[in-house]
Amino acid sequence: MQQNKSLFEIFDEIIAKDSRYEIEAYNFLLLAFNYTVSKTTQYRHVTGQELLQSIKEYALDQYGPMTRIVLQHWGITTTEDLGHIVFNLVDAGLIGKNDDDSINDFINVFDFSEVFDNPF
Repeated sequence: MQQNKSLFEIFDEIIAKDSRYEIEAYNFLLLAFNYTVSKTTQYRHVTGQELLQSIKEYALDQYGPMTRIVLQHWGITTTEDLGHIVFNLVDAGLIGKNDDDSINDFINVFDFSEVFDNPF
């Protein structure tokens, strides 16, 4: 993390560069990332696909039938949006990535209506 800056100050800096997403989206994604890492039995890299699966589980657990609406309120309507948030967090130094990681790992992975509305 950037020295002497709070997490929300860093979020503000990210949003100043990319205003597509609300501050809550960044906080949510970090929480979902921590949820993902906590599920692994050993320290290792988490792929974009694994992260998206965990984000889906975490979001449904947190927001239930309101998940898609909550995410939409924060500016998140596609898996690609989640990828942009991930890479904004990477650029800010809050999470890491491998050389093989790409925004393409997040494009059209699942349909929000299908995964967030159909279970209910």
